[in-house]
Amino acid sequence: MRNVHYILFDFNGTILDDVDVCLDILNQMLNEKNHPSIDKKRYLDIFTFPVIEYYKKAGFDLPKDDFDALAKHFFALYNEKSSKCHLYPGLVETLDKLKKLNKHLYVVSASEKNMLIKQLKQANIYDYFEDIVGQDDIKAQGKLASLEEFLKRKELKRDETVMVGDTLHDGEIAQKCHINYLLVADGHQSFQVLSKMGKPLHHIDELLEVIKE
Repeated sequence: MRNVHYILFDFNGTILDDVDVCLDILNQMLNEKNHPSIDKKRYLDIFTFPVIEYYKKAGFDLPKDDFDALAKHFFALYNEKSSKCHLYPGLVETLDKLKKLNKHLYVVSASEKNMLIKQLKQANIYDYFEDIVGQDDIKAQGKLASLEEFLKRKELKRDETVMVGDTLHDGEIAQKCHINYLLVADGHQSFQVLSKMGKPLHHIDELLEVIKE
């Protein structure tokens, strides 16, 4: 993939390895509602956006189990436990090399923006990125509208832009916005699921092998 100058990174599951923490929180919430837990394989197969759809597949009884209340509960638990999460191996080295290649790096996430900025600063990688795009609420409904607004505001050349993420949602919104995409099967969806949109990368450090000068 040549002539790429603008790289848009998803955050959760692409930069930050928070899969196990999210699964633990999900199972805690399911058990609190007297629903059975799910294993990691099931989680990676059903995770999707908007998050309400994967909550249904995970076993919540909606609307009896109020989604707004579940989202607030998840956010509180995640805020407490996410500090234990680590960046993916090779992520910082990859960002370093991309900056040396004069690539323009951004974060585009479905996460609430203030939480996103806090996590980037805690991980000491905030300064790698020229702009941060997050959401105004905690419902993780997706990021199509915010991505389109960002592309127009920054006036990026779309054929020189790539979205890097860990879910089909990242690929789908990239297609709708007429930009390139690369999916990494190290996050919230399995290699098998991501293969529906082409062959995904196994790890984030493979990015440099794909994006050429």
